[in-house]
Formats: sequence, C-alpha cells, structure tokens
Amino acid sequence: MIVAIIFSVLLIGTLILARFLYKSWLYPIFLQYSMNSQGIKGPPYKFRDGNNREIGEMVMRCNSAPLDVSSHDIFPRLQPHFQAWIKLYGSTFLYWMNTKPQLVVADVELIKEIFTNKEGTFGKAKFQGLLKKFVGDGSVFQEGKKWLKLRKVADHVFHAQSLKEMFPAMVGRVETMLKTWKSNESKEIEVYEEFKLLSLEIISKSIFGSDHKTGKHIFDVLDKIAYISHLSYGKIRNPIIDKIFRSPEEMQAEKILEELFESFIQIIKQREEKLKAGQAHNFGDDFLGSLLEGHHNAHDEKARISLDEIVEECKTFYFAGHKTVTSLLTWSLYLLAIHTDWQEKAREEVLEYLGRENPTTENISRLKIVGMIINETLRLYPSFTVLQREVTKKTTLGKLKIPAGTEVIIPTLAVHHNREVWGEDAHLFKPERFVEGVSKATRDQVMAFLSFGYGLRKCVGFNFATMEVKIALSMILQRYRLTVSPNYTHCPISIFSLRPRDGTQIMFHPL
Repeated sequence: MIVAIIFSVLLIGTLILARFLYKSWLYPIFLQYSMNSQGIKGPPYKFRDGNNREIGEMVMRCNSAPLDVSSHDIFPRLQPHFQAWIKLYGSTFLYWMNTKPQLVVADVELIKEIFTNKEGTFGKAKFQGLLKKFVGDGSVFQEGKKWLKLRKVADHVFHAQSLKEMFPAMVGRVETMLKTWKSNESKEIEVYEEFKLLSLEIISKSIFGSDHKTGKHIFDVLDKIAYISHLSYGKIRNPIIDKIFRSPEEMQAEKILEELFESFIQIIKQREEKLKAGQAHNFGDDFLGSLLEGHHNAHDEKARISLDEIVEECKTFYFAGHKTVTSLLTWSLYLLAIHTDWQEKAREEVLEYLGRENPTTENISRLKIVGMIINETLRLYPSFTVLQREVTKKTTLGKLKIPAGTEVIIPTLAVHHNREVWGEDAHLFKPERFVEGVSKATRDQVMAFLSFGYGLRKCVGFNFATMEVKIALSMILQRYRLTVSPNYTHCPISIFSLRPRDGTQIMFHPL
C-alpha cells in the first residue's frame, strides 16, 4: 500500500515536472526554431521570464523624462521594444510574454488577412488571472453565436436613429460643462479630468439612463481594478500557488468585483420592479433596457441574454466607451492648442456652419475639417495602442505556418507611425492627410488606420464616440481660443488606454 502511494506521488510529480519543462523550456525552443526556419526572428526566449525583463527596462528608461511639448513622436517612448525589434527583425517577429508566444504583425497586408479572415481563426485574445476577471466576457471578447447575439443589441442601441435621439442630451451636458468653466476663463483647466466627467455623464445616460453619480461610482471601481490588473499583466502565474498565496491587491480587487456585480444586479432589479409595478411601459430605451428585453422576451432560449451577460456587456461598454472618448477629446484639444493654425481653420468652419448656436445633427455632419482633425488625432494618439488576437487552430498567415495558441499582436501605434505608409512626416500633425478620406490618406492601405478596429469587429460605439467629440470640440471652439499652459508636461502613458500621465493643462481665452 505504502509503495503504491509513493509510486503514485512520484508519478504525479514526474508528470507535473514534465509538463512544466515542456511549457517553460521545450515548447518555446521548438517554436522559436520553427519560426526561425520560416524567416521569423525575434529576441531569444529566456527561461520562464520570456522577454518581460528587457521590455520593462526599455520602457522604464524611455519613460524617465517628458517629451518636448510639441513632439508627437510617441512610438519610441511608449513601445521602445517594438521600435527596436522592428528595426532588428522586420515588421513581423516573435517575442515572449513569460512562456506565451507573441507574434507581432505590423505588416499591413498580413493585418488585412487577419481582419478579413471569416473562419474565426484569429479569435479574441484570452486573458488570464485578475485581468480576465476584469475584462470579463462582454461581446468585445466573444466569438460566434454568442457574439452575434450580443452584437445585435449593441447595433440597435447605437443605430443612427438612436444616436440622433441621444444628440440633445450630449449637447446639454457639454453646455453644462462649459458653464462651469466660466469662472476659470483665461486660467488653466485640467481637461483630462473634465472630459472624464463629461464622458461619464453621457455614457451613464446612454447605458443606464441614470445620473452621473451612479456612473461615477461604477467607473471609480472599474478604474481601480483596471490599475491593479494592469500591474499584474505579464507576471509569471502559477494557478495552484495563486489560489493559495494571493496578493492583498488581488484579494481586494476580487472583493470589489463581487460588490460591483451586486451593484449591477440591484440596478437590474430596480428596472424589473418598476415594470411590474406599472411605473414604466418597458425596461427602458437605453442599453441596459435593450439587454433586459433580450433577457425577458427572447422567444428562443439560445437567443436569451443571461444576467451574467448583461453585467459583462454593461461593464465592457461603460469602461471601454468612457476611456475612448476621454482619450480622444483630451488629445484633440491638446493638438489644437499646440497647432493654432489648425485651431483657427476649425473655428472658422464651426462658425460658418453653426454660428454661435448649439450644433444640430444636420450641421455637425458638415464639419469636415473637425473630422480631419479627429482622424489625425486618432492616428497620432490612438486610444488603444495594440490590438490582440489569438490563433484558435493551426493556420497560415501569408506564407507563415502558425500553431494554435499563438497570440497575435497588432501594434496600432507602430502602424499609425509607419513612415513607409504615411511618409517621412508620419510623426507630424497634418490633418490635411485626410482631406480625401482614409483610403487616400493611407494610399489605399486602409488597414494602416485601425483606431476602432476593422470590419465586423469594428467598435460598435465608433459613431457614438466621434459624435460626442465633434459636439464638444465645436462648442469649445465657438467660445474659446486655446493655448497650452506652461505647467503642462508631455508624458503620454498607456494604461489600458492612451492618456496623459500628469493631466493636460489648457488655457481658455474667451473670444
């Protein structure tokens, strides 16, 4: 009996050790050899750590000092490892996040293959640990029928007619923000925090139909968990040890996530109770209402949206939508304050079509120069600096044979700053690139402009975000001349989205 137990323990130990050695040593060596034989190079794999340490050292070194206030050459600062490795190994190379292979694809033609693949071969990236719990299982991270079911709801909410109905509320909230600025005219205003509050109010209304207090509480919780998740990303994980020895931050984040789930459930119950009591004729015309319709009134059980799915959808759209708008508005205003010639051109256009009146859905669509400025802002300062996919089954990309489980990294920032696509002035702010649209700007390589993704998986809130930004920019330009405050330091950082490290201080001079 004792011999049998000892044998079983030794066998289990041997299997665990064999699996560990395969995953941490044999497989990386084999894959690196396979990729090298196909012409794909990259920094050498280091046992267990991959390339994490050298990435950290490069980023730390390049982030030690701020950029010149008028410099938009942010790629070497934010992703120095990608810049160095593209120079060394070409636009497609392999590196390692711990034991996870990361195939970086900055070649526009290969990116096109990835985004136009209809077989589901390049699925959404699968996150692990705390990051997985944070990003959840919303439609952004779903595939197949489940994605289609949730996407239909989102498409309905962000349809052109629905956006038209949201328009007056957006204008009203921008107007309220501008009234609070009256007492600070000719003084600096930290616009990142101002735009964060603005986007919170607007997205809270569009998702929950609620005031900004409810939204702010939810966002503050999500933002805190996001930061903890960001710090944990890339750390070497051991599933067994992690369950026993968890950091205080991780335990706190998991507790907050449970509380957040309960908060969403309470909001859902309040909607359901109002309908039962006859205080409402439906679940509401906002995003949450549409999801609840799909939960209660779906004729097909397979089409029914579960409570878990409702919570994940609200969480995903709330966080991602808020981050996108805040980032885009902040960098747009900074660029206009730096480039006063384009600020004047945009103002002239706004005054020509809007005068001193608030924008309408008809005249806002005529702001071509403002649209060009937004596109150039998205090119230079994309809200999300990488897009991630994971190979679901062995496949071919171009002439490359790629095994299942390989994570594919599309470095948006590298593509947007690629001089071969955009010209030698790729690091300069030149909205005139987009005077004839994205296709001409990219020299017919539309995959070189990926701020909101592409194709069926393009961000469903694209029109929502750009409409909100156009409204805010036009109403600000009607009232103020913008300059950058002497207190501003140019330190872009990427924590889930691209944002200023120390805020963005702008001077607002009344016209």
